[in-house]
Amino acid sequence: MNYKKALVSAVASVAILLNTAMPIFAGTTLIITGNGDGSENEAKVDLDQTTTVTQTNETSITNDIDANANSGGNSASRNTGGAVNVDTGNAKTDVKVSNIANSNEAVVDCCLANSDVDVLIEGNGSDSENEAELEIESAIELYQTNEAKIKNDVDANANSGDNRADRNTGGDVSVETGNASVDVDLKTAANSNSALISSHGGTGSVSLKILGNGDSSDNDIDLDLDHSVLLTQANFASVKNDVDANANSGDNRAKRNTGGDVTIDTGDAHAGVEVDNMVNFNWADVDCGCLFDVFAKIAENGSDTENEIEAEFENETVVFQDNSCKKPWFPGVRLFDNLGGRGRHYDKDCLTNYLDAYAGTGDNRADRNTGDPEGDPSVLTGNAETLVDVENSGGSNVYGSGAPEGWGWPDWSVGSFNLNISLDLSALLEALGLA
Repeated sequence: MNYKKALVSAVASVAILLNTAMPIFAGTTLIITGNGDGSENEAKVDLDQTTTVTQTNETSITNDIDANANSGGNSASRNTGGAVNVDTGNAKTDVKVSNIANSNEAVVDCCLANSDVDVLIEGNGSDSENEAELEIESAIELYQTNEAKIKNDVDANANSGDNRADRNTGGDVSVETGNASVDVDLKTAANSNSALISSHGGTGSVSLKILGNGDSSDNDIDLDLDHSVLLTQANFASVKNDVDANANSGDNRAKRNTGGDVTIDTGDAHAGVEVDNMVNFNWADVDCGCLFDVFAKIAENGSDTENEIEAEFENETVVFQDNSCKKPWFPGVRLFDNLGGRGRHYDKDCLTNYLDAYAGTGDNRADRNTGDPEGDPSVLTGNAETLVDVENSGGSNVYGSGAPEGWGWPDWSVGSFNLNISLDLSALLEALGLA
């Protein structure tokens, strides 16, 4: 038996980047108290925080495979005085290619680390001017980008045919071939982004108080709390599969033999091609309910006082998700094509499959045989079977709570190599003490 097996495992840039970013604020307390008559007291706090997470993968994979198994191409011709037999073993070619590329996963805490803000203006003298001003800004920017270019070029052949037994004299002539089998299995998973920006159920409080200040005092609390989230997820994939699979046990010849039975008996021919492509998936959940308990109080201040508490809370969330087959161009942001016309990309196939599968047991010849054999010349062929299975999935954007069922890479085994990647965030959150 002539047996040849090609096994290829291409696993590139399975870059699961786990980023956990948390704001640094622990607690803020401002107290203006016990100051004398006619004093001017001001407390000003400006807290700025910017969290930027950038995850980028770029992968280029090329698999060029030429696998051949051959037990045919035999010749037993021009023999005299005995039986002639050509009997080939099986020819089998098995090619497996698994490409897994580009995965980003991020967990970001979008709140002020469960912080408490306390501001108190209390017990200051008459005619005093007291002001507490707080400006707290938190900005989160998360960029996840994947670019994958994958090309699989597979030429797989198995041949037990193309045998010759011609011009033999004086005996039976037999050509018997083994089975010819070709199996090609291509699996490609590329480009997945998973992001969770959440408060993780944290608690905090804002307490603003103006209490017990003297006559004609002027007391002000000004709180400005701004929070913004920008999340961008982009995938670019170009996958090309070019498969030529041929299985042949036919094309045999037994011609011009004299004086015996002539038989051609071929084995089965099987060509199976399976292609499974999964590309371009985005999942994001942004839940930043970061303002918890707010308490404001103005009480027991003297006559002719001017007391003011001003609190301004702003929260802005912007999410872009884009899947494309040609890398988009975005000025400034460089990701998404949904930015009011600023981004653009052009139509192009994400997945291209060129499949040529052939299984043959025919094209046999038993011609011009003479003599006085016991039976007529015969040609018996095995079964010819071609199976092609193509599955393409991709281009999914999910925004909201809870990743969809079945989210994540498949469990693929290639030879002794077993790779199972999950994008389930629950285990990560538990390990971080956030679940």
